[in-house]
Amino acid sequence: MDRNPSPPTSDDEEGQAEDSIGSTVYSKHWFFSTLTRLIELVTEKEGSQPDDETEPELDEDIENDICKVWDMSMNEEVALFLKEFKAPDIFLGVISKSKCNRLTEICVGILGNMACFQETCIAISNNEDLGEILLLMMCDTDPPTLLETTRLLLTCISQVDVMSLWLERIKKRPTVRDNLCFIMSSSTNGDLLVKVGELVDKLFDVDEDLMINWVKAGSQPPSTPVTDSEEEKTAVPGLVPSLLEAAKQLKYDSPEGLDVYMHILQLVTTVDEGIQSIVQSPEDGQQTWQFLYDLMCRDLCQPDDPPLIVQEQKTVLCSVLAVMSVMFTSQTEQEYTRIRKNLSLIGALTRILENLVICQKKPQDGARCDGEEPQDTGSQEDFHLQILKDVCCEFLSNILSQLSKENILEAIKNGDITEGRSLCALQSLLPLYATSVNSFMVVLGEADQTLSETLKKDIKALIEDS
Repeated sequence: MDRNPSPPTSDDEEGQAEDSIGSTVYSKHWFFSTLTRLIELVTEKEGSQPDDETEPELDEDIENDICKVWDMSMNEEVALFLKEFKAPDIFLGVISKSKCNRLTEICVGILGNMACFQETCIAISNNEDLGEILLLMMCDTDPPTLLETTRLLLTCISQVDVMSLWLERIKKRPTVRDNLCFIMSSSTNGDLLVKVGELVDKLFDVDEDLMINWVKAGSQPPSTPVTDSEEEKTAVPGLVPSLLEAAKQLKYDSPEGLDVYMHILQLVTTVDEGIQSIVQSPEDGQQTWQFLYDLMCRDLCQPDDPPLIVQEQKTVLCSVLAVMSVMFTSQTEQEYTRIRKNLSLIGALTRILENLVICQKKPQDGARCDGEEPQDTGSQEDFHLQILKDVCCEFLSNILSQLSKENILEAIKNGDITEGRSLCALQSLLPLYATSVNSFMVVLGEADQTLSETLKKDIKALIEDS
């Protein structure tokens, strides 16, 4: 043709409307033909390369088309259409027979998009065979496929209607736990580690019994993924070492990922089994303490950071301090919790409290964080900042109550105890932690009487003013 085609007739418009999926412009016929080609492709590959160890390449045209399906499946009408067309069964067949990682990744990705909607998520979850194969796929060695599989599982478990169904499946298949620990302890793929962390965090948050069972299982990580079909027993991965390895990978590259793993560790320490799994093993306990100690003293809320940093880091700070506080009170005789080696924590904790005081002051008091925009102060105080303050005060009170004269002298020499920060910290600790404060003041009087008398006068003046 040497000219543009004529506009469609009314009949053409009616035909086009009948072929459209709901209110979209996507063609039903195009979807039919694409999915049919997909089935034919897998059937042909299955017959032609049964024993070929080389991964077959995916035809560029079919890859482009199924990638379009992947994109379009984020539309709810398309997702519902795919459900009615029995797409979950089709993808189950493709995944089961596929020897192409890219093809498997795309099919699982489409299912992951479909699972974002309640009706299609229920349909996918109720497919027992599909549910089983998705859990088996957690032992896959292809990072993109693992990423999409983890995303799909997380999406399903986040749906209230099917959460219990998935939890029951996971509890019946211990290898899910083993393979997740293997990924956390050995993968260097940041995106995958973050998504796996989000999945584990969600599982532990909604099912404490599952968390306790996973904490109890195993001690040493295996060298390869674990499958149900293995006859010889492979050493089960340790949960806490796996969490630490993942956190180390994400420490500098993904603050959000580090936050997720610190929250998992905090959840673990909310049960006795979790605490004991850490403190009863000197090696695990020392590694955990050292990692958290380095975060507090070298990375988070440092002296040259603006006060506003506590706003940005409040959730990860809460998790880290909560875990350290539990460890400190649970096993004070262990080397990694001895006061003398951890005096820098006093400086870190008092610095956090000092920044909290600045950031929690109202604009009418004439103080707010550097660079912070004025905010509506009619609402109640930031909930997370208050939690951070509570956790910080509890931890600091435990440390102060155990300081010796020599500890205080060394802390003063190193700048970890100063008049200004001490006053701010003691003001935060009173009146709830009066016993710890009194204990600290007695020992401080032995170490530095001048500083002790000054703080007593300052505290008295603050109490009178209030």
